[in-house]
Amino acid sequence: MVGNRAPGKGQTAGNGAGNGTRGAVDEVLFEFQRVGSYLKVMAIDPVTATEVSVVGPATGSLELLKRTAISKLQFVMKRDAVKR
Repeated sequence: MVGNRAPGKGQTAGNGAGNGTRGAVDEVLFEFQRVGSYLKVMAIDPVTATEVSVVGPATGSLELLKRTAISKLQFVMKRDAVKR
């Protein structure tokens, strides 16, 4: 990957996010899609199949979008756990 450019459309990557407990997200799969001047980042928890997405400028920070997607994924998973 060069600079702030995202991987090609539909590409995924694993991330060791989390601390090894199931209370947090242990592994996150990412998918990046460029839509015009925006970049859509989808974060997926492979265990629960929970998926969230965030959108930001394609020229912005890829790491910031990934962190935002992870935070949103953790929020959604905690919210869904309370509903059960």
